[in-house]
Amino acid sequence: MHVFGKPTMKKGSAQVLLSLCLLYLAFLLFYEFPFLSQRVNPLSVGTATTPNTVLRPLQLATEKDTQTIASPVRPSKLPRRLRLPQQRQTPLTESSLQFNRTGYGSGLEKSALDAWQLGSKLLDELKSSPSAISPLPPLPQKTQPLEKCPASLSITGAQLLEQKNLIELPCGMTLGSHITLVARPRAAHEEYDPKIKELRPGEKAALVSQFRMELLGMRMVDGEEPPRILHFNPRIKGDFSGRPVIEQNTCYRMQWAVPLRCEGWESNAGEDTVDGQVKCEKWISNEDNQSNEPKDAWWLKRLIKRRTDKVKVDWPYPFVENKLFVLTLTAGLEGYHINVDGRHVTSFPYRTGFTLEDATGLSLNGDIDVESIYAASLPNSHLSTDPQRNLDMSPQWKAPDLSDDPVELFIGILSAGNHFAERMAIRKSWMSSVRKSNNIVARFFVALNGRQEVNMELKKEAEFFGDIVIVPFLDSYDLVVLKTIAICEYGVQVVSAKYVMKCDDDNFVRIESVMNELMKVPDDRSLYMGNINYYHKPLRNGKWAVTYEEWPEEDYPPYANGPGYVVSSDIARFVISEFENNNLRLFKMEDVSMGMWVEKFNTVKPVQYIHSFRFCQFGCIDDYYTAHYQSPRQMICVWEKLQSGRPRCCNMR
Repeated sequence: MHVFGKPTMKKGSAQVLLSLCLLYLAFLLFYEFPFLSQRVNPLSVGTATTPNTVLRPLQLATEKDTQTIASPVRPSKLPRRLRLPQQRQTPLTESSLQFNRTGYGSGLEKSALDAWQLGSKLLDELKSSPSAISPLPPLPQKTQPLEKCPASLSITGAQLLEQKNLIELPCGMTLGSHITLVARPRAAHEEYDPKIKELRPGEKAALVSQFRMELLGMRMVDGEEPPRILHFNPRIKGDFSGRPVIEQNTCYRMQWAVPLRCEGWESNAGEDTVDGQVKCEKWISNEDNQSNEPKDAWWLKRLIKRRTDKVKVDWPYPFVENKLFVLTLTAGLEGYHINVDGRHVTSFPYRTGFTLEDATGLSLNGDIDVESIYAASLPNSHLSTDPQRNLDMSPQWKAPDLSDDPVELFIGILSAGNHFAERMAIRKSWMSSVRKSNNIVARFFVALNGRQEVNMELKKEAEFFGDIVIVPFLDSYDLVVLKTIAICEYGVQVVSAKYVMKCDDDNFVRIESVMNELMKVPDDRSLYMGNINYYHKPLRNGKWAVTYEEWPEEDYPPYANGPGYVVSSDIARFVISEFENNNLRLFKMEDVSMGMWVEKFNTVKPVQYIHSFRFCQFGCIDDYYTAHYQSPRQMICVWEKLQSGRPRCCNMR
């Protein structure tokens, strides 16, 4: 028994071991390789196949089934090292200034209170709206949505009158675009406008015949007068020189640049040309064209001249009263060229700050009867006109967080809600110096717009860049003074700056030069620095008229021009104290208001007035401290020159 027992036990152990292996194999088939379980019958494992055994084919999911299954997440197209982190959202910064006046000292104060109440409601709605910043900013796109525009357009004189003398060029102009005008100047009429001529007692009125053809940047601004990219103004009669002239210029924010006047003398071709054409051709006036010499004698002299003599033809002034003309304006490589009746008359070089695609409007006004206008070779497309198209949502332009370090200079920049391009140009230019400094802080001060979509775009911008302070009132030019007060409040109560500077968003600030001037002032001195005006009188007539109710005095106090000035912190603190105690007199011209407040402070503590023309009011001068009326493109141009070590202007607009 012992002999036969051992083999039996070995055989049983082998069967147990084989069963365990088969079970393990089945486990692998069902759990580790589940896709095989759909093709192999588990009952057939280790056994013979029977007629009842069914091999189940692999079932493919139907289209209906796949719609109920969540799609797998696609991998990011960005390389792993370029995956963008979640952007930090900056809370909307609101000015803590409060306007709680119960009595009205003037109509301006009543308007301010109404605007403040309405603005507070708009701000509450804005703060309650969802956050405008997405966790991941959209990837930069090489192209933006394009709008289709006609390559040509034509209009009659009657249609022009129906459109109030304005033609829209939807996509602007491009190289080679041309506009043909067929029109007739009207006869001269008597003009009594003192801007043309101030009449003395008994003197006759001036005779005037002139018209204006202008290319306008209709989409460059919103709610403002559009810039004049080209102002073409033939003055047949009525110019101060007494001669027929053609004046050309540009205008940005109602500030005219240096004009190009063609007065009948040919420009020097060796000095400056536009695409090889002189800026001004020579002409003779009708009076100069009169000659007592018989025509046959004149022709005889021409015939007997030697062949080597250069024959020069003197053309008359190209425009004549009541005479039809054909004018063609062409966009060249370096500027605009104007031909009249087939002859070149003048060329106007492009000026920094504008591009051809900016010219989205053509206006005709003055003493002219238009027959027809035809524009051709116009661009078919234009980049999207989204107001945020000028914003570069890059973290490098964000304002750094406020630190505990003492602040030497705080700069408050007045801006309007829809000035996206202006603010972005400042961030990319002189504000770069502010971000690198430990003792300088700059913020934009913006009131609310009447359009909700503008406020929503403003909120996105403010939360992303963190450099905008919302002043809660409905924006108005006459109430800009409230932003100035808010700048003083933020400068002394939030950042505790030693000096507070106010400037506009079209003002370029040369930070290093301003700081050098401030370093020259003793620490205990009250300061008012800028381009100081003395003994200025209010204008009682015209667009900027000031009534006696608004300003009863005959003179303004000494005041620094508004585009850029600096006050010491004690003056800013005095302004806030007077405002909170309802003792601060408000005036619609904020720079005059500051001069008035400083004058009152000067009765308590002496103030050092520091005047410098380098705080330029009318534009830009070389070696400037501030440069005014700088368009966004000019802002970048001036910054590039400053980076190369040359504080020079890009004056030509």
